[in-house]
Amino acid sequence: SLTGSPVTLKILQNWVPRVSHYFDKEHYTYAGHQIVIQESIEHFGAVVWPGALALSQYLESNQEQFNLKDKKVLEIGAGTGLLSIVACILGAHVTATDLPEVLENLSYNISRNTQNLNMRKPEVRKLVWGEGLNEDFPVSTYHYDFILATDVVYHHAALDPLLATMVYFCKPGTVLLWANKFRFSTDYEFLEKVCNIFNTTILAEFPESNVKLLKATVREN
Repeated sequence: SLTGSPVTLKILQNWVPRVSHYFDKEHYTYAGHQIVIQESIEHFGAVVWPGALALSQYLESNQEQFNLKDKKVLEIGAGTGLLSIVACILGAHVTATDLPEVLENLSYNISRNTQNLNMRKPEVRKLVWGEGLNEDFPVSTYHYDFILATDVVYHHAALDPLLATMVYFCKPGTVLLWANKFRFSTDYEFLEKVCNIFNTTILAEFPESNVKLLKATVREN
């Protein structure tokens, strides 16, 4: 599994055989289920990053504190789908979202890992941060109990639209769970903005991977 920086990913692209752009199938076990994830070197979003592992582990270990059974869960930047699959296994009604170019691999992983479960299969939908939110997810229809986001903050130009997307979906009663590897000053600047907008708590830290797991809720007026 790749845990390095995006720079490492670019270097690897030079020597991975181009016959197939899929290069790995990683095996994970959560809540008694083996999950097999197909990664892709074509997109950052199609690789399992440490934040997804951290939040998956945390949700499995803290089911009393965060009971997902029959809860409506939205994952933004779902990537390979690992976390959405874990949330589904834990009983949630999941909507997994990402950019259009990531959806094929995301759908494949979700289908193969949930087809034999006696649970509602996660829905896969396109979501471009900050774009068409009210058209695609009108407030009158869509309300989520939990918003999940892992390793969505790194060196990219969409941090303001990402924050706007978090604000849009976080209504009173919604819990945002965000796990991220903190590497750059921009990561901490984004964290500061989140803390200024939401009631924010650090739930856990994973020093070996520099991951912090945070809970954020809307401030009551």
